[in-house]
Amino acid sequence: MINELRTFIAVCRHGTFAAAGERIGLTQSAVSSQIKRLEEALGFELFDRTGRSATLNAAGETTLGRAEEICALYAKLGELPEDAARGGLLRIGAIASTQSTLLARALASLRKELPQLRVHVSPGVSMRLMDDLDAGVIDAAVIIRPPFGLLPDLAWQSLVHEPYVLIAPKKMPGKDWRTLIQEHPFLRYDRASFGGRMVERFLRREGIVVNDSIELDEIPGLIHMTSKGLGVALVPLVEAHLPLPASVRVLSLGELTFYREVGLLQRKPRASPPIVGRLAQCLQEAAEATEAPRG
Repeated sequence: MINELRTFIAVCRHGTFAAAGERIGLTQSAVSSQIKRLEEALGFELFDRTGRSATLNAAGETTLGRAEEICALYAKLGELPEDAARGGLLRIGAIASTQSTLLARALASLRKELPQLRVHVSPGVSMRLMDDLDAGVIDAAVIIRPPFGLLPDLAWQSLVHEPYVLIAPKKMPGKDWRTLIQEHPFLRYDRASFGGRMVERFLRREGIVVNDSIELDEIPGLIHMTSKGLGVALVPLVEAHLPLPASVRVLSLGELTFYREVGLLQRKPRASPPIVGRLAQCLQEAAEATEAPRG
């Protein structure tokens, strides 16, 4: 029933079944089914339905507050009592590219201070991890900065800025990135991802028409496909993927360079476990110690 409650909360926060589904990775019909199961279990309706619209009713408003309390309590089940805080549980969500670099360095420092601390790292894409944080499933998330406004109870801490470059097969002739990107097959960073949306906005802003060939949400995959001569790609220079293969060359975008911002998303301090504050400090120190990426 926890999943149904989380879905109910998402619908209330995002306004419609479709919007909630997009945010939590479910189809509109799946969201509708979960809400129906919840209403059947409770014995009353949560929404007044008119045509395709659904408006939270009085019973739903009362249930929302209780659902949020239940989900918050459920999220704390894995935590040890306050007197065992030094050996408690820290739940972190992190995108793949930070787990072996930025996050690993931060956790090494944190574990020196708190050797009994248990840490659970949940992998995932930025959108999903942001929703997990909002639902109380994790305590903090190391993600790409969302391309939209944050909920008022969340706080963002910027850590690193990764420059986007054009990568091309080393044997591909030409030095002008704009010509290369328009004349060769384009390997696209998935538009459903935060990083891919940045690429799409850049192309539209610059009026660049590309020959889409392959689209995926894996930077290592884009790099590997480029090395095999399948096309060119716009990717951020990420520490975890450097150095690039010898069969790939990098072309700077010059003054048009844009950046993927990676940072820590957490609930405001009053609603966040104290250990998250120390994690934030360790992440900041780890980011400052990072050498500037080189292609």
